[in-house]
Amino acid sequence: MINVTKSHLPPLEEYVEYLRGIWQRGHLTNNGPLLVELERQLAEYLNVKHCFVLTNGMLGLHIALRALQVKGSVVTTPFSYVATSAAVAWEGHRLVYADIDASLCITPKTCEAVWPADAGAILATHVYGNACDVDGLAALAKAKGVPLIFDAAHAFGARLNGKALVNYGDVAMLSFHATKLFHTVEGGALICHDDAIAERISYLRNFGHASPESFHGYGTNAKMSEFHAAMGLCNLKVVDQLIRQREASSKLYDQELQGSGLSYPVWADQLTRNYAYYPTLFQSEASLLRVLQVLNTENIYPRRYFYPSLTTLNYAEPQSAQVCEDICKRVLCLPLSAELEPMQIKRICALIRRSLKN
Repeated sequence: MINVTKSHLPPLEEYVEYLRGIWQRGHLTNNGPLLVELERQLAEYLNVKHCFVLTNGMLGLHIALRALQVKGSVVTTPFSYVATSAAVAWEGHRLVYADIDASLCITPKTCEAVWPADAGAILATHVYGNACDVDGLAALAKAKGVPLIFDAAHAFGARLNGKALVNYGDVAMLSFHATKLFHTVEGGALICHDDAIAERISYLRNFGHASPESFHGYGTNAKMSEFHAAMGLCNLKVVDQLIRQREASSKLYDQELQGSGLSYPVWADQLTRNYAYYPTLFQSEASLLRVLQVLNTENIYPRRYFYPSLTTLNYAEPQSAQVCEDICKRVLCLPLSAELEPMQIKRICALIRRSLKN
């Protein structure tokens, strides 16, 4: 079976060595030494001022909205994983969807086209690790007097203009779920550069504690355990190698699918890709479904990522995003992982080409 991705696992002995330390210390969670070290290494790797590692990425969105003291509606994307919208709605904000363009990201123009009078924030997703128009969105957010949040769940390892993509925006969220390029089994992080925002994040993720016996206010429990931090420390050592392997696989896909009629997102200028996904755009939903059926019959399972458009959510007000709704019907992410073999890629591509000719 070939799934859309495969989680990288380090050598068992390497992980067990971290477990021995956990057993010796008896410190399992609550800001343990492995978590502290993981945050330090991630901040250094990403070259960011503040890095808060969390239980998962979705909690990061909840905390970001509260740390930025967002009020009113949130202008966001209909082309993202459901967590992006769910966090906004869960926090009591109205979802206002801006359409996407050929980058598969929202733009300053599409945001302005739907801008509500009570807008409280922009929440944009760097889809498949592609960079949004970070400068344009920042200028719009500044002009409107609202914070800019980036859902950077797909963006670990991606760089724009020579620096990590998570450096942009008031707050950026990373996901470290098991399916991600860099993972901690379950986990995520918030990145920011403002000390006041960082202080609010620090207590919001830890029940609101100011000290063991006093509180800044309410908070939640978003602390990562030492067991998950250990996995992160193992995987961070090899993440650049994993990116190189995925890049080689992606280029083989490019070569094998040339002339097939498939198209791709328009990648941002000055973007160093992380090759976290291999998204393809079919000419029609009918051709996508035909290929999907053939691949599934051969125990190959790509993913309609993302489908359907988030404009169809039953907790969002009825809205239209024509480009997104069209793209959702035609986009398919092909299998991609560091362990995927060249012969497997060639087989997948041969099946796709054959199906498209029929």
